[in-house]
Amino acid sequence: MTAELQAASGGFEADYQVLNKMKEITGIQDADFLHAALKAAKGNLMEALIVLTEERDQEPVQNTAAAEPSSWEGSAVGKEPPQGGAAFDPEKKGDVHSAVAYRKLESPKAHAAERPQEVHSPENKNRSKRKRCEVWGENSKQSDWKRVGDWPVGMKNIGNTCWFSAVIQSLFQLPQFRRLVLSYSFPPSVLESCRTRTGKRNIAFMQELQCLFALMLGTRRKFVDPSAALELLRDAFKSTEEQQQDVSEFTHKLLDWLEDAFQLAVNVKSPGDKSENPMVQLFYGTFLTEGVHEGNTFSKIETFGQYPLQVNGYRNLNECLEGAMVEGEMDEETATQSVKYVQERWFTKLPPVLTFELSRFEFNQSLGQPEKIHTKLEFPQTIYMDRYLYCSKELIQTKREEMKKLKEKMLILQQKLERYMKYGSGPARFPLPDMLQYVLEFITTKPAGAVSSACVSSTEDSQMMDRQSQGESLILGTPSQPDSMLDGKDGKPEDEAVLLANSSTQQQLNTPLQPSAPPAEMLDCPAPHVVSEEEMNLVTTCLQRWRNEIEQDVRDLKESIARVSLSIDEMYSDPHLQQVPYHLHAVLVHEGQANAGHYWAFIYDQPRKSWLKYNDISVTESSWEELERDSFGGLRNASAYCLMYISDKVSHVVAGEGDSSEVGQFQKEVEALPPELRRYIQEDNWRLEQEAEEWEEEQSCKIPSTASESQELSPESGLDPSAAHEQSLRSLSSEHATIAKEQTAKAIANAAHVYEKNGVEAALCEAFHEEYSRLYLLSKETPTPQNDARLQHVLVYFLQNDAPQQIVERTLLEQFADKNLSYDERSISIMKVARDKLKEIGPDEVNMEEYKKWHEDYSLFRKVSVYLLTGLELYQNRKYKESLTYLIYAYQSNTALLKKGANRGVNESLITLYRRKCLLKLNEVASSLFVSCEEAHVAEGISILNELIIPCMHLINNFDISREDMDAIEVMRNRWCSYLGREDMDASLQIRLGELLPRLLDGSTEVVVLKEPPKIRPNSPYDLCSRFAAVMESIHDASTVTVK
Repeated sequence: MTAELQAASGGFEADYQVLNKMKEITGIQDADFLHAALKAAKGNLMEALIVLTEERDQEPVQNTAAAEPSSWEGSAVGKEPPQGGAAFDPEKKGDVHSAVAYRKLESPKAHAAERPQEVHSPENKNRSKRKRCEVWGENSKQSDWKRVGDWPVGMKNIGNTCWFSAVIQSLFQLPQFRRLVLSYSFPPSVLESCRTRTGKRNIAFMQELQCLFALMLGTRRKFVDPSAALELLRDAFKSTEEQQQDVSEFTHKLLDWLEDAFQLAVNVKSPGDKSENPMVQLFYGTFLTEGVHEGNTFSKIETFGQYPLQVNGYRNLNECLEGAMVEGEMDEETATQSVKYVQERWFTKLPPVLTFELSRFEFNQSLGQPEKIHTKLEFPQTIYMDRYLYCSKELIQTKREEMKKLKEKMLILQQKLERYMKYGSGPARFPLPDMLQYVLEFITTKPAGAVSSACVSSTEDSQMMDRQSQGESLILGTPSQPDSMLDGKDGKPEDEAVLLANSSTQQQLNTPLQPSAPPAEMLDCPAPHVVSEEEMNLVTTCLQRWRNEIEQDVRDLKESIARVSLSIDEMYSDPHLQQVPYHLHAVLVHEGQANAGHYWAFIYDQPRKSWLKYNDISVTESSWEELERDSFGGLRNASAYCLMYISDKVSHVVAGEGDSSEVGQFQKEVEALPPELRRYIQEDNWRLEQEAEEWEEEQSCKIPSTASESQELSPESGLDPSAAHEQSLRSLSSEHATIAKEQTAKAIANAAHVYEKNGVEAALCEAFHEEYSRLYLLSKETPTPQNDARLQHVLVYFLQNDAPQQIVERTLLEQFADKNLSYDERSISIMKVARDKLKEIGPDEVNMEEYKKWHEDYSLFRKVSVYLLTGLELYQNRKYKESLTYLIYAYQSNTALLKKGANRGVNESLITLYRRKCLLKLNEVASSLFVSCEEAHVAEGISILNELIIPCMHLINNFDISREDMDAIEVMRNRWCSYLGREDMDASLQIRLGELLPRLLDGSTEVVVLKEPPKIRPNSPYDLCSRFAAVMESIHDASTVTVK
């Protein structure tokens, strides 16, 4: 089982499900911490879980946590310490009374000193995450379209033009290129002498590019509009409304246009001399091709701009380059054969900006259409180009020969090892050392009739393996049945697995493996009929010796393979081959299929020393980890399509500029611009101020909406306006006391005999401890899918989350001081005494800020529960649009609670499961409406997609996305992509589909705004609990929810 777990956990970087299950089992939400634990356990998932759970079990219990009733030494309801110290037994009422405590609330400061430091702070949990949606549930504000400080600007997508944004942003962030464009000029005579339409177009494009770059330097807008420059490209490409442009095709065309435009200026001094063209100097290099064709040697030098590389069949960029540089094998024998074609390429001159074009599309002959290659391809942040240079030819050819020999040796060693590990002549083969061990066990097994220890042992091992495999399946989330989610069926097994995950997982992990007695028919294991002692000794000695010899052979082979593998990995680590480094500057990414998709770029920002993601109007801080996830491929339909590296010299120039602030550098460049470009920037910024003033005037003229107030006071809420007004004036703790007033009144009624016999104060003590004992026992009950005790009372929530003792005591005391308990003289008297006790608690005895936060958390927990239950009820009644909004808000709020503790919120997997189901159902509805071709239905389908599906997809498509959610998103995207090019679909629908797809395929280009759903509040905890039970039972029974 250990080997299986290691194999499963070996790919944990790509498998988010393993990390999510570790989070669910351990309660630790920090992905980096879990990653480190798994690495420390050498990939053994079970060992990592044991270490994590043992560490958590060994953590000292906080002294401030709410205690069992028997551990109380006093409380806020009395004044004198008790005389007896008997242990508390919740089943004996007398013990409750004897445990009545008489002390003031202890100061939280003393406990704060004793509280152990939290291992996982919220900052640590979120340090690797990046906010995808900065605005939640709010309308767009002026700040959403104004540039913040020196932050780089985005670029507006004016209709499938993300390809333009990705390329232009990558080029703009190269200072040398940016200055070439901004300083471009030529004598007026050049324009007059330019007779060709192409030449005039290129000059016009350069002028528009100058204006665009000037705005990107000095604008105060958050993003710029490239419409003017794009308008000039329509002659060279098809209409942008019909088809998205290919990045490599556009970049080729762009470089050609810019080269021609600069050549016009160069021709003034050196007519026809392309070597003086700054575009050629910056982006173009040369390579030498040497080879043999039909027995004849040849050699030629060629120029390149973007160097094409095949992706299929290669694991990393160096392998791609090696495959592109060598075709066949160049040796003496090859030169004499006339039937082979072999060649080598060597770079003779590398440009300062080296661009690799990754060929990720191939034509499928059987389908008659292009397909995208989604295989994983790794590339480094720094690549050394020495091994591909002509000046290194002799050394590299020697190393290639050495590499060839090493690979041949590796193949022989692996084949030898395989003969040991897959031994046998039949279809079933096994490791030879294990087979010898089995024979040894057979020889030592006693004859039939006696219970063989070996047999029992093997039976126990088999049962142990069965249970471990079950545990493994549980940990890794391996489904016992195919997931019906993607088929559009409401699969019951997945529902039940999610509902029981928290309880059953912990129970199975904590239950020791107890081997049961083997069945009677398994006691008679195969054994030799007769074995003499001499035979036994001889065979045993031989088998043990052979097994030891073979195990030694296997170890030697593995060590040899490791040494050869290390030699292969370090073959090109020679310092002499690390003199020409190129550093990754930009990665252009494509997401989607061959016929449609979305482009964005990751660009390294030297001043900030970090990666930024340029996604149309959005420019956000990123990381190398996110770049790997989105660019390497293999995980989803996103992968790098173009890599831009810069030479060490260019990198040092950029880094030198990065020593000063970017805003200072940009300001210097703005000041160095020609007067007409500076005036162009000033005019655009003036227009922005005018637009801002007009926007503010419009906002001031609008009548404030009362929609939220009407929702708050809707009949569904169960509150009239006057009650709602009182509710707004009351604190959260008083609100929670009001919610529990029926339970508090019952506790007071049960203390009536003490009231009559010993007076008001004794009755308060009796009722106080009676209620505390009841709630404490309730908090310790094992939860079931149909029952969550936290919904019944705020103190159950506090106790289950180890709230400080002082906060628990004060909360319960406020329950008895609630003015709504004015039922009779006894209740009023107890209420007055409880209020006096509250007044005696000084500000230094309870941290009121912490007290407030605990009550805010419980209020949020109830809100999450209401949203979840409402969403589930609506889903069961097939109201998917309304359901999705509730489920999304439930998840967002619940995430904030779970950061503070695993028991602070509701079962996250339950929300994600039905959010996913709801999205898939809604996507089916929207896509069916869209393809109906009826205008009203098409509009409704687009509305559902734009207002619900796409925003929700963007919200869940973050760094911690689960494998199930990722698969669901791919299913939804593929459904819409499948409509591209359909002959039975109207051309206008194809155009609208082309406008929708960039938003559908993109993950973070826009601010996500969702209207908060109507608030629904139950009148009492019993209403909420009954709804919870009804919904959970309906999920198990797969029937429609009915709540009376």
